[in-house]
Amino acid sequence: MVPLLKARLTGCHPALLALGAGALTVLSFAPFSLFPLAVLASAAFYQSLVDASPRAAFWRGWLFGVGLLGVGVFWIRISLNEFGNMDAWAAHLLTALFIAAMALYYGTTGWLVRRLDPGPAWVGPLILLPGSTVLLEWVRGWLFTGFPWLSLGYGQIAGPLAGYAPLLGVHGVSLLVVLSGGLLWCAIHWRDRARHGAWIALAALWIGGAGLSAVDWTQPSGPPLRASVLQANIPQAIKWDPEASRMIAETYVDLTLKHLDSDLIVWPETALPDFLHQIRASLLDPLAERARAEGAEIVLGLPVMDLESGRYFNGLLAIGSQEDLYAKRHLVPFGEFLPFKSWLGPLVRLFEIPMSDFSPGDNRRPLLNLGVHQAGVSICYEDAFPTEVIEALPEAAYLINVSNDAWFGDSLAPPQHLEMARMRALETGRDLLRATNTGISAIIDHRGRLIDTLPSFVRGAVTAEIQPRQGATPFSQRGNWPTVGLAFALILLGGWRRLQSTFSKWVR
Repeated sequence: MVPLLKARLTGCHPALLALGAGALTVLSFAPFSLFPLAVLASAAFYQSLVDASPRAAFWRGWLFGVGLLGVGVFWIRISLNEFGNMDAWAAHLLTALFIAAMALYYGTTGWLVRRLDPGPAWVGPLILLPGSTVLLEWVRGWLFTGFPWLSLGYGQIAGPLAGYAPLLGVHGVSLLVVLSGGLLWCAIHWRDRARHGAWIALAALWIGGAGLSAVDWTQPSGPPLRASVLQANIPQAIKWDPEASRMIAETYVDLTLKHLDSDLIVWPETALPDFLHQIRASLLDPLAERARAEGAEIVLGLPVMDLESGRYFNGLLAIGSQEDLYAKRHLVPFGEFLPFKSWLGPLVRLFEIPMSDFSPGDNRRPLLNLGVHQAGVSICYEDAFPTEVIEALPEAAYLINVSNDAWFGDSLAPPQHLEMARMRALETGRDLLRATNTGISAIIDHRGRLIDTLPSFVRGAVTAEIQPRQGATPFSQRGNWPTVGLAFALILLGGWRRLQSTFSKWVR
């Protein structure tokens, strides 16, 4: 087996190996969930960098990123073309340019590994590759508002390495994925005791994760709640059509009335296309009165306008025992707001997306009061940012995410997005309710496991018991900084000789 892997890795052209390794990594994510392939792909990526100059390593790293993102997120063109009213050629071109730009992070990773690697043979695969990959993955998650999709750790949600998520978060799991790939590369190329040592270290890493998966980092708080998540399956093509407004409201109300025996009912993001002030008296006040009579809390998504300023927000409203409102803080660029309007000029006019000029909310923390509990809430894209989600802890007894994945059509995006929500539940040690317009809606337990789901393009609801919890995981207390610090330290450690030499030249 080992000689065969070595022959396959060393016999392939490095550029093709890097591109193929990136594409192979996509299979580790949902809906495929072949999590060991991310480790094999990391080993293949490092092999493509062996003996490369820093310049060649940059282009091979870029090709790895093109393979990963080109296969994994090309669904972006659906939002632009089918629902953003952009011409197909423009949507495909802009998506390709975006992927090419995001792939530069992986190019930088390749360049750093070869630029800083002084030898011996273990420094590159075990020190510089994990450190550089994760540091650049983290930067990609916040620079220019951030694009954290397809961080390597997400693909491990069903694997043993997920056990480290409550400790280190998704980026910590990413680091362990790449470290595993480096150990695999060493086990393939090294000999005798060194090879055995690499296999033992790899096995210990994964066994340790499996052991941590059994640890409960948080504790139950009070009795379980019966919760229902609604999915009306309203097509995106008619969602903002004024003539469909009444039908949409009636659909959600009918689904709600069928589940008023639940303690909590959650509607999706912008489930109602009308502004809050337009439908408060006719729809929401009577619904709130009915919910109070039945002892239910209802959480629903809708746009909210500030009548004085004319600004509008992507809101999440709680009605029932009390009313509370959360306005989305982290907006999607070009989907919910148009950045750099004065710079982009005519390019902005290509985007004809409905309701694409939201303002960010000013909520200090992402919390919503629901009866005796507080819930940590996120709207759509916000659940891709773990440090924003953990701002709700430790007060939040459970998490709610509402989304509108109809923008992505029948693509890889909905299962990938669900996978990210599962990671948030695991990182925080909280059950999570996820309501989407067209799917995939789900109820997730505090270990990131799916309790129940509703597939895409199905109208209905899922109902299950969730357990409010208290306490905090190590990750929710410290965030990404331990992992980022470790990644930076690995780069300094692995590249110390080169960095010292470069610094000496500057001093002279």
